[in-house]
Amino acid sequence: MNRRMLGKNGPMLSEIGFGAWAIGGSWGYGWGPVDDSESIRAIQRAVDLGINWIDTAAVYGLGHSEEVVGRAVKGRREKVFIATKCGLVWDRRGVVRNNLKSESIRRECEASLRRLQTDYIDLYQIHWPDPSTPVEDAWETLVRLKEAGKARYIGVSNFDVDLLKRCMMISHVQSLQPPYSMIMRKVEKEILPFCRENGIGVVVYSPLQSGLLTGKFDIKRLAPDDWRRKSPMFREPFLSKALGFVERIRPVSEKYGKSMLQFAISWALMHPSVTSAIVGARNVEQIEEIAGGSGITISEDDMEFIDQIYRETFKSPALIPDPY
Repeated sequence: MNRRMLGKNGPMLSEIGFGAWAIGGSWGYGWGPVDDSESIRAIQRAVDLGINWIDTAAVYGLGHSEEVVGRAVKGRREKVFIATKCGLVWDRRGVVRNNLKSESIRRECEASLRRLQTDYIDLYQIHWPDPSTPVEDAWETLVRLKEAGKARYIGVSNFDVDLLKRCMMISHVQSLQPPYSMIMRKVEKEILPFCRENGIGVVVYSPLQSGLLTGKFDIKRLAPDDWRRKSPMFREPFLSKALGFVERIRPVSEKYGKSMLQFAISWALMHPSVTSAIVGARNVEQIEEIAGGSGITISEDDMEFIDQIYRETFKSPALIPDPY
């Protein structure tokens, strides 16, 4: 598995990171039932395949994802770079809300450390901006946690250029985690170039567009409580448009001897700003296929062909619905 440096003077991460959102189980943004033992086997197999980092968040499964990750890496913690996130908290009824106040972040950090069974977090990230809290206050808190040894590196997720600039006035932003795929390209115009120019590593999430780009998607197979059933991206008329796009791209993936899933991952990794792609898995079979998305170089002609099909299908990034 190839590795790339995460931002200026950052750690070396495998081109693919294990995404632990889906292993959180049932909650407001869950993916249906999961088998924890199968999730643990998938994580351990990922490490064996050369995937050296895991991305999770406190809110995934309302703490459950972090607990599973902690169990999976026990005894091999030094081999795994763990990224988690703060800023989304929940009450006793499971209602989630933003909270980036300093005292809340500090409580979240301690809770994440307990669930992950570790005394430090490799990459601690702000999950989403909180309109009620100045970003400077939140970022200053992460800087203090880094200085205290609670986090080795600090980053952000779902931030725009303005928010990144405000954070960088205080301290360097090691990484940004934005959505990015063949379908979701809104970050290409300003955000990705800014990160490249300023030494900010980029770990993209949803390179498979939550399953749409796997070449296997069937909405009938989704669990009743799968969050995608509520998403406008998984409703008509957009759903058929997206699946039609996949079928037009599939022959190109076959030319490289790769599944559509592997090819979609490799496409995201072609962007010069991208360090790694976060891909979710719930079992060993899935992670073994996912690992095959590393190390592929797509020709310039094929990249241009994909862009052409994208423009013909979707017209403009502004017309793509927000999946969440």
